[in-house]
Formats: sequence, structure tokens, C-alpha cells
Amino acid sequence: MNKSSLKKAALAASAVAVLSVPLLAGTVPTTDAAATTKATTAQTTPAKAPTSTTAKVATPKNVILFIGDGMGEASRNAIRYATVGKHGTLEMDSLPVSGLVRTSSSDNLVTDSAAAATAIATGVKTYNGAIGVDVNKKPVTTIMELAKKAGMSTGVVTTSQVTDATGAAFGAHVENRSAQSDIAKQYIENSKIDVLLGGGEDFWYPKGTPGAHTDAPAEDPTEASKGTQGNLVERAKQLGYTYVTDSTELQAAKGSKLLGLFANEEMFQAHNELGNKYNPIVSLPDMTTKALDVLSSNKKGFFLMVEEEGTDEMAHDNDAELTIQAGQQLDKAVKVAKDYAKKHPDTLVLVTADHETGGMVIEGADDEEESGDGDSKEDGPFTVANSQEKFYIDWTTGGHSAVDVALTALGPGSDQFSGNYQNTAIHDKLVKLLKLK
Repeated sequence: MNKSSLKKAALAASAVAVLSVPLLAGTVPTTDAAATTKATTAQTTPAKAPTSTTAKVATPKNVILFIGDGMGEASRNAIRYATVGKHGTLEMDSLPVSGLVRTSSSDNLVTDSAAAATAIATGVKTYNGAIGVDVNKKPVTTIMELAKKAGMSTGVVTTSQVTDATGAAFGAHVENRSAQSDIAKQYIENSKIDVLLGGGEDFWYPKGTPGAHTDAPAEDPTEASKGTQGNLVERAKQLGYTYVTDSTELQAAKGSKLLGLFANEEMFQAHNELGNKYNPIVSLPDMTTKALDVLSSNKKGFFLMVEEEGTDEMAHDNDAELTIQAGQQLDKAVKVAKDYAKKHPDTLVLVTADHETGGMVIEGADDEEESGDGDSKEDGPFTVANSQEKFYIDWTTGGHSAVDVALTALGPGSDQFSGNYQNTAIHDKLVKLLKLK
């Protein structure tokens, strides 16, 4: 590594450390005079019964886990600056409990999504590329499988292929994350996940059998059906799934089992010679809303994992504009979950990441650019919302980094997620809170 690269790495580490401070404050500070008066009055008047939803319910019945793939703390801050400004607060950061999660895999300081999601889903550290198996390639039971055995409903929602690494780790067991048709088959036949919404139609149909989304589209001619397990869409229908392919069909869908595939691959275009686009035909907030509508019919509760993939893929391309745009959609989906939790106080909401991508650094408009090209190319300027101020994004890598990622939480049991802990602890804490065996 040359001196310039060393300097960049140091800047990235220091920037992330500095940026993490406000997030770890736990609760959002208030300057509201009425709130201050109320707090003062409470010291001199008899205490009233608690009114917070977390005080009413001791343990959760439902869990909504958001994973912003590749979304480090600098990413959360960049999304915040661009969306609500220096003094605003994102939905994901207004959750009252904050923690930091360590992300390394069993065989590498820098994890990939497969190993990280497996750790969160199973409580077991494993090698990069592994889905639901341990270092000896033996299957490890996932929290969604435990939830299913307890009678709960389960769901995976993502803007990536629904069979991509993050979602797959919650409902499949394969030695290599690339076996996406095997993952799809396991979803519907073994783990029996109730709601599956995302992209990746190509892995559900065999080669030569295009589905609702045209093979070899102009935006990416390499996309085409490539499934290895037969026609899994027809198999899903046989097993009772309602199958939908666009927003209109999604809104009209009925029943307790739902499969929605809204793109050949990811629900956007990244690493594309024609240019990146974040353009899902069904938004992450809309998919989240529908998933909650379907899953909430189960009186025994549900476990829903919602992933935004664009925060990772666009960061791999060092595309700050679309990284921020994807993060804004994630934040809107979190708002959907928060609104649901207000009406259902037995719901625990968590927002975290599997790892950080890009080694992002946020810089002021007057900072000197050191290189101007390569992985450290400066991106911007971007406007700080509600101001005339500008900021730039600098990148130190096109890959992942080993820094901790933030976790914020709301609802019964959320207090268990403060502090600094391994990603495997997320699984362990949830198993205990849900009283799963």
C-alpha cells in the first residue's frame, strides 16, 4: 500500500470513528420547550402510568429486522445530511436504542454478505460465501426456521435477488452463495417462508424459459433465465403461493403465502456499462407494507427481514448519489415499520447492516482533493438539506471494510441491543426474546 493509500485508510477509519459519536447517543435530544416543562413538572407531581409502547409489552411477538447492505455509519450520515440536514434525524436513527455490531467472518477480517447474514441468522460465525452452514459446511438452524417451528410466519423482502446472500441466510443452507436456484427451492419446500418479495426471477425459471421479465433486456443483455431446479414458479404455485410480478398484482394479491419477483436480477442496474440506475418497479416501502399486511394475519406473530441492496451495490461502484437514494428508500421503509409498531406495540424493530462498503468518508466542500481518480475519487457536491452547505463523498475502496456497523432498535426488548457486540449476538438476543427453542 503506498503512502496515499495509507493516508486514505487512516482518514476513513478516523472519519467513521468521529461520525459514530452522535449515533451512539442512544436517544434523540429535544429542544422542545413543552417537553422540557413536562419533564420539570414530573418532578413535583405524582407519577402517571407509563405511556410508552415498550413499557406496555415486556417481550415481542413480532420482529422486523432491516439490513441496509453495506451501510456503514458514514453512509447513514450521508443519507441524513442529504435528506434531513445537519439538525434532522432519519427514521432509522430516531429509534431510541443504539449499539455497534462487529462484522468479521470466521476466516476473514473483512466479511462478505453471506457470512455476515449467516452470523445474524444462526448465531454462528462462518466462512465468506457460506449460506446457513458452519465452517465445516454443516447446516445450522436459522432463526426463521425456529420461528416457523414456533408457529410464526416469516418473510424476506429485498431489492436484490430474493435468493441473494442476505435473504438466503435466513432460509437456506448451501456451501456457496451462488447456488441461487437451490436456495429458491429450499425457501418454498423446506423453510417454507411465507412472503418472498424481490428480484431474481432468472433463478426460478430454467434456461430458455423466460418469465414475466424479458430475457436479455436492453439495459443488461446478460440477464436471462438460468435456473437449475426446474420451473420453481410453478412449483411455488402448487405449494399455495400467490405469484405476482408487478405493483398492481402485488396490491391485489390475497392469501397467506406470497411470492413476488419484480426483476430478472437486482431491482436496479449496477455495474452496468450503460450507467447505474436505482429504479425498482416496486418500491421497498411498498413491498414492506404488503409483507406486513400478509404476515400480521398470524396471531402467533411473525419474523420479517427487509434488505436494501442498493446501499451496497452502488457503494461498490463508488456511486454516492445512488447509494444515498437507495438509503432514502430504506428509511421510508423503516417509517412503514415504525407506524406499524405504533399500532402493534408487541413489535420489535431493528435497523442495522451486514458490513460497510466503500470505505466512505464525508468531506466538506473546502477540503482539498488528493487524487481525483481511482477508488479514492471524490464524489459530489451534494447539498446538505435545508441549507446552502455542500458536502463531498470520498471513497477508499471498491470493496468491503472491517469497521463496526450501527444498530438501532425500537420496541419490547430493544434495550438488549445497546453496547458493542458480535453480529452473532443479534441472533442470540432474538432467540431469547422470542423464547424460541
